[in-house]
Amino acid sequence: MAARASGLLTALLAAAAAAAAAAAAASRAEGESEAGWDVAPPDLLFAEGTAAYARGDWAGVVLSMERALRSRAALRALRLRCRTRCAAELPWELDPAPPPSPSPASGAAALRDLRFFGALLHRAACLRRCLGPPAAHALSEELELEFRKRSPYNYLQVAYFKINKLEKAVAAAHTFFVGNPEHMEMQQNLDYYQTMSGVKEADFKDLEAKPHMHEFRLGVRLYSEEQPHEAVAHLEAALREYVVADTECRALCEGPYDYDGYNYLEYNADLFQAIADHYIQVLSCKQNCVTELASHPSREKPFEDFLPSHYNYLQFAYYNIGNYTQAIECAKTYLLFFPNDEVMNQNLAYYTAMVGEEPARFISPRESAQEYRQRSLLEKELLFFAYDVFGIPFVDPDSWTPEEVIPKRLQEKQKSERETAVRISQEIGNLMKEIETLVEEKTKESLDVSRLTREGGPLLYEGINLTMNSRVLNGSQRVVMDGVISPEECRELQRLTNAAATSGDGYRGQTSPHTPSEKFYGVTVFKALKLGQEGRVPLQSAHLYYNVTEKVRRVMESYFRLDTPLYFSYSHLVCRTAIEEAQAERKDSSHPVHVDNCILNAEALVCIKEPPAYTFRDYSAILYLNGDFDGGTFYFTELDAKTVTVSRSGPPPRTQGALRRVAHASDRSAAPVWQGRGVLFRHRKPARSEGCHQRAALCHRPVVHFGRAAQ
Repeated sequence: MAARASGLLTALLAAAAAAAAAAAAASRAEGESEAGWDVAPPDLLFAEGTAAYARGDWAGVVLSMERALRSRAALRALRLRCRTRCAAELPWELDPAPPPSPSPASGAAALRDLRFFGALLHRAACLRRCLGPPAAHALSEELELEFRKRSPYNYLQVAYFKINKLEKAVAAAHTFFVGNPEHMEMQQNLDYYQTMSGVKEADFKDLEAKPHMHEFRLGVRLYSEEQPHEAVAHLEAALREYVVADTECRALCEGPYDYDGYNYLEYNADLFQAIADHYIQVLSCKQNCVTELASHPSREKPFEDFLPSHYNYLQFAYYNIGNYTQAIECAKTYLLFFPNDEVMNQNLAYYTAMVGEEPARFISPRESAQEYRQRSLLEKELLFFAYDVFGIPFVDPDSWTPEEVIPKRLQEKQKSERETAVRISQEIGNLMKEIETLVEEKTKESLDVSRLTREGGPLLYEGINLTMNSRVLNGSQRVVMDGVISPEECRELQRLTNAAATSGDGYRGQTSPHTPSEKFYGVTVFKALKLGQEGRVPLQSAHLYYNVTEKVRRVMESYFRLDTPLYFSYSHLVCRTAIEEAQAERKDSSHPVHVDNCILNAEALVCIKEPPAYTFRDYSAILYLNGDFDGGTFYFTELDAKTVTVSRSGPPPRTQGALRRVAHASDRSAAPVWQGRGVLFRHRKPARSEGCHQRAALCHRPVVHFGRAAQ
């Protein structure tokens, strides 16, 4: 079995990209790092640049941000150069010998394994010599996102302008705007630059443009303008650049294994399991290069069927210039991916009639496309096998994959997942656009909601009962409601917590952020939807989570009779688990007294509404999901954080529980929702960590506490 796996792996690795593409990728990497490695890591340089910006040191901003960009590019080029060079110098050699005997004592099988791992060790040694210490540096996800969002150019365009380097300021501003087309302030800057004397059209250039995408977009534009000769030149150049970019993208996938947060603490796999886990992760990354290379910052979605579409444009462009031989070649190449395309088959029949049946028979699809398709299908077979056997999800990025590649029992599931993935991606994209628009439009503090509310509106939904109002709770704009969601919905949310919640979520992986006596687990709406899209949790449960938070928002708007709408700031499905050995003589609180939307100074008896407090949060709601725990007091205090004005001990009758002051045993699950007026805020991406264990087993009717965030 091991030898067979080795043979299959060796065969797959042997089907690497063409030597010309690898050489071109290595050559480009050499060029990108000709200036040598900048010893300072990019994250340090980026931090220095932002610090210089804060103190108005514009020359320092330029120096640090330019070095940060060069350092990141050099790190990428180093990894790319080493991986392509070692792959070229130490290729995987296919063993033509027949498969060995299945007998465990087979000496031939042991020799084959030794040859395979010997080649692997030599490749690893080559990489170690080539990469050296600099390649060990890895950027955090947050900083990598800043570079992907082109944030350094936002700082640079201001700094260049301040030191009168107008041409560079225009290029930096344009580069940032291409990656952030909804950024209104940068649009205004570009409009201003266009009115300045000395600024040329050529100054508006994208410094981060990808050659293959630039050539493709230019070729398509010329094609649309009915300039077929010029379009052919750029579309052919786009294909050549695509092969190089694909080789680079795939080489950069061969990095360290991603343990998914703190899962490495529990990871336990033997030799072949560990190899399989890592290799499947690499293969998945390589398949994702299809999406990566088809994406452009100005587009909400990647180009559909990006590589095949090159041949579609080319076949018609060649027809328009009278080159039927190339038109046939490109049509046949396109049909490799979509053999049943009716229009393309009609085109091919017409081109064949123009050159004759016999000559057309000897015109084959392009060899590079045949190799690409064969390699991609082999990778998909392995990934679908891993999906079927190991349960590792794989969402195929291509629409041209033949059904026979997918195991029968996964075909229906894969079809459903693809449809769901497209829809969820569109929903998330629309949501993010709305977020950015609303954030940019928010230019002043939220109105004093206390002047605009008239408590006691309708509860909207059947089954919700008012348990306590502001008078009973000794304050204003406070309420407790019972029966907000059904018992089955409550159980489903708890099952979602079991499957999706991660330890320390929202607190940078701190497993006990509020008290050492309890563990904290949580999952955001965005993370739940993403896991549902990937097939790692039931998508209907993720949708329920979203719909419940939406229900809470509508109830709050109605009950408090708000004249302006509420928007989500942050939603979190959380579970606090009491640590049994840390419960003796406890006197601390599960969560210290705090205020969300202002900074509490208990000694001065003031609460200042300014960052880093979440000043945009006007209302808070906590939906309790279980009541089978000991202890627990939900309470409000005066500004001294000591004098309790109202408290509620233990779970109310027929409810799922209440926010506790101290957890003595079992777990408490809840879904806090923070909301504000006039602005929608993005969910933070959680740190991945271990799962939430020992959930509450029983769930009756939930209770919701509503109240102003400042209380």
